[in-house]
Amino acid sequence: MKNFYRDGGLVISVAAMVAVTALLELYVYTHDTRIFWISLPFVVLITGFVIGKLIQVTRRTVQYHARINDELEHKQRMSIYSFPIAAVVTDSLDRIVWCNSLFEEEFPEVCEYGTSLSEVTEIKPKAFFERDGKVIKYNDKVFRVYARVPDKDDESELTLLFFRNITEFTAIRNEKKLSQPVVMLIMVDGYEELISGCPESEKAHVSVQIDKLLEDFIAGTTGILRKNASDRFIAVIEERHLAKMIEGKMEILDKAREIFVSDRFNVTLSIGIGRTGKTLSESEKIAQQALEMALGRGGDQAAIKTESGFEFYGGVSKGIERQAKVRTRIIAHSLLELADGSDKIYIMGHKFSDLDSVGSCIGLTCALRNLGKDAHTVCDRETSLAKELIDLFPSAEQTGDPVVIPPQTAVENITDDTLLIITDTHNPKIIESAELYEKAKKTVVIDHHRRMVNCIENAAIFHHDPYASSASEMVTELLQYFGEAGRLKAYQAECLMAGIMLDTKSFVMRTGVRTFEAAAVLRKMGADTVAVKKLFSGSIDSYKRKTQIVANAEIYRQCAIAPCDFYADDLRIVAPQAADELLTISSVEASFVLYRTMNDEVSISARSMGGMNVQLVMEALGGGGHQTMAGVQLKNCSVDQAKQALYQAIDSYRANNSKNENQ
Repeated sequence: MKNFYRDGGLVISVAAMVAVTALLELYVYTHDTRIFWISLPFVVLITGFVIGKLIQVTRRTVQYHARINDELEHKQRMSIYSFPIAAVVTDSLDRIVWCNSLFEEEFPEVCEYGTSLSEVTEIKPKAFFERDGKVIKYNDKVFRVYARVPDKDDESELTLLFFRNITEFTAIRNEKKLSQPVVMLIMVDGYEELISGCPESEKAHVSVQIDKLLEDFIAGTTGILRKNASDRFIAVIEERHLAKMIEGKMEILDKAREIFVSDRFNVTLSIGIGRTGKTLSESEKIAQQALEMALGRGGDQAAIKTESGFEFYGGVSKGIERQAKVRTRIIAHSLLELADGSDKIYIMGHKFSDLDSVGSCIGLTCALRNLGKDAHTVCDRETSLAKELIDLFPSAEQTGDPVVIPPQTAVENITDDTLLIITDTHNPKIIESAELYEKAKKTVVIDHHRRMVNCIENAAIFHHDPYASSASEMVTELLQYFGEAGRLKAYQAECLMAGIMLDTKSFVMRTGVRTFEAAAVLRKMGADTVAVKKLFSGSIDSYKRKTQIVANAEIYRQCAIAPCDFYADDLRIVAPQAADELLTISSVEASFVLYRTMNDEVSISARSMGGMNVQLVMEALGGGGHQTMAGVQLKNCSVDQAKQALYQAIDSYRANNSKNENQ
């Protein structure tokens, strides 16, 4: 490099001398030609010497650059060949035309010239142009593959790929994920009611069995278990063990059912699992949310909070009835306080309201009116399935202020101090008026359906009891703490009785001690069961349509499936009745009636006698409900397509719950 700069300086100096000499000769020639011709040979000699020297220096400079270029190319080839990341060059046909030494070590089977890159990965080289490349697996190794993005003017058919070995990093990341702590909150469902009346020796025996079951359950992991109360436990395990539990469909739930109390009742567990928290404290809060969701769905199941909602396992047993009179009294008093601070009270149920939805709304409306409140039931009569019940009140009340008003009237008159009470649903997608709900500043929810992932979360009071038979039963329990205002007139009490009879199939399904107590309270108010029964009567045409649906039913895996190939205005009433009728067929565990609605949707009405959890089947299709009564509305599909989807949901349910059903 020093010689290069020296020769370059020499060339510049010589060139300057030639230029100066030429100028001097030109000056001499113009003044004295004799002296010019005398000095010319010397000038030519000197110029020739300078030009020769200049050619010599130029040749040496060119040779120097050529040598440097050769060395650089050699260094480049050697640096890529010995590069610490595997590299390969492919042609336009994705054939290997060159690879470095590390690629030969990582892929000894495919490093030969002309081998197709598909022997390593099916991903095309162009897909590796992304910023983060692509991750591939080869044998037992993991690689992140990058490709040099070609320039716009680059017309070469060759592609340079780099294979970065991230096997060790992936193993460390997986180990970190598998060792992530998971919080499990475990609760024995209805423990106090379960052991109530048992001898002390049996209580101790049941407690020991539960403790031993959970200790053995955690002993198979590296986690810990602590007992917080007689019916509450907390466990912390690693993610790797939770994956095995999920793979085994939470067998702990099945083993818990093998513990019997007084040879009549079996023990069930509710488990809330928090796995996505950044800290243990955050995971514990998530686990608490999951436990509340499991309890809200009737217990006997495990709920896991995920990014998209919840995953559920179990839930095949009937819920244990709970006597929660203290909680009911507290909620009743809180509800009265909210009513005292409100200028108006609107009470509404769900779309296509039935007798339970309308009955619970009207019963609560009448009680609040007895307190002097400006209360109204909000219901769309045109779409309601309880028109007979709605039509009772314009003639029965004989007042200028109607009990039932349309949703639009409520929307126009709502204020910031208006209280909105929603009954018989906690799903904001199916409430009677979404606009009224959005405008309401204060909301109360009273519902008995098993809790869904999408629920009303901003309620001032969320009175949710999946162990109640109906919303009318829950309202009747609340009215007992309203004092004299809770004593309704006979026809008002019959509204609540109608709701209870509808959801219990005339005191046959989901009927507990609380249900009969609520019915007794309403009977004391003068509710006439004969008058209520008349509300369930239908026309001869409706009866014929129900018979037609039943006649078209087919049996599939102990399920009666009846697709309805006709449309009628009363199908929303007739279809559930047909589903109930199908349950009377021998060996039928569940019934499903499919029909098209006026909104061009396919609705499925599902019923069971308790042997099959139709809620899980309907949830697989996007619906919900109870263990014995559920439904779903499917958009953009035909009845035949809905039937095929139902077949798949039944198959999935049978596959996941075959063990529980055989017990």
